[in-house]
Amino acid sequence: MLLLCAVVYVRGWLAIRKTRPAQFPWWRIGAFLLGLAIIWVAIASPLDGFADALLSAHMVEHLLLMSFAPPLLLLSCPVVPLLRGLPRSVRIYVFGPLIRRKGLRNLGHLLITPSIAWLAMNLVFLGWHVPAAYDFALEHERWHEFEHLCFLGTSILFWWPVVHPWPTRQSFAGWFLLLYLVMADIVNTVLSAFLAFCDRPVYGYYLREPNAFDISPLSDQRAGAVVMWVIGSLIFLVPAIAVTFRLLQPGERHSV
Repeated sequence: MLLLCAVVYVRGWLAIRKTRPAQFPWWRIGAFLLGLAIIWVAIASPLDGFADALLSAHMVEHLLLMSFAPPLLLLSCPVVPLLRGLPRSVRIYVFGPLIRRKGLRNLGHLLITPSIAWLAMNLVFLGWHVPAAYDFALEHERWHEFEHLCFLGTSILFWWPVVHPWPTRQSFAGWFLLLYLVMADIVNTVLSAFLAFCDRPVYGYYLREPNAFDISPLSDQRAGAVVMWVIGSLIFLVPAIAVTFRLLQPGERHSV
């Protein structure tokens, strides 16, 4: 599926570049392909096997799906190239009627509003880290795949207002966007701190399953928490700092 997505995007990118070369430079196609490669590393490389044995590897997997792949995919402005890359009959007779449905367009606009996108990503993030849900996903492979889909899908929604890929019309710049990012970092920090400072393993799965790496479950949990805390915070705070510097520039309009 990842390879198919790559082929469709490249085909569409080549077509749209003929009329919009300045809007679709080479780095956009690189961002899209790198985003797909990161998804492959997270769910199809040996990392996925390590994630079944180590919480720290599992947290790296989640970070790749939630914090690295989505912004890269959105930086490629994927909507129009993916549509242009489809066979003409599929584009006209399958996606055409769906795009013309006002209800579906309104739903799409609703999902990428900052309040909905923020709640969706953070509720999914917290919900799947509840011990019962976390252990259940690791014990049932199909649910584990569904968990990954939830992480990737809601994170794309979350990063949409931040990246604002063309042809999205609404712009969510200003101090509101800064608050949007900082509040998400607070959620990540609270969960990471809980896992780091808890004096016992939170997830029973790692106590029941054999560990071939000779790492205690508690040490593994703290390592995973540190990874999620440090790298996860940087992912939110770096764009937040960039937004702050932009807002402090003379003459910049401060939208709320």
